[in-house]
Amino acid sequence: MSDSRIPLLSSEAASAAASEVSLPDALAQLNIFRVLLHDPKVAKGVGDLLLTMLFGGQLEARLRELVIMRIGWSTGSNYEWTQHWRIALELGVPEADLLAVRDWPDHAAFSEADRVALQATDEMLENGVVSPETWARIEATLPGPAECIELLLAIGLWHLVSQFLRSVQIPLEEGVASWPPDGRVPPAAS
Repeated sequence: MSDSRIPLLSSEAASAAASEVSLPDALAQLNIFRVLLHDPKVAKGVGDLLLTMLFGGQLEARLRELVIMRIGWSTGSNYEWTQHWRIALELGVPEADLLAVRDWPDHAAFSEADRVALQATDEMLENGVVSPETWARIEATLPGPAECIELLLAIGLWHLVSQFLRSVQIPLEEGVASWPPDGRVPPAAS
């Protein structure tokens, strides 16, 4: 069923482990959590942070999803790209914008906020830090300190998740198509 370097827990075992730490069962059924739940306390911590960033933050969901999609593409994380392809579409991010994160500087429809978020993402992935010039653009573009904090943490968090997914080789959920919508694979995944 899986080529994961750490075996996926059965659906039942993942549910039981998630219940022990009050992690939602919907998360427990995802392959990433079917691995993370080998260590329920760590899974709970990761899950709480992800859920807070996804549903409790102040950063605009569109920006967060563009950042996550850029990370998925840049790092070659099929799982990250696939999961957030669906989430971003459900949140109303146009398919054309999601595809454009692959070569974002060429996409004229991106706003200044989109561009600064994607620039910050690329800089953090490449150098581990945002340049002073990009930081000035972040401060000038985002509404306040909370959004600036969340942007940087979103980049770091989903980069960590991408590294984990790829290192453990967590497979896509059964029946999920690879690299939606067109199957184009980034160089990092080759």
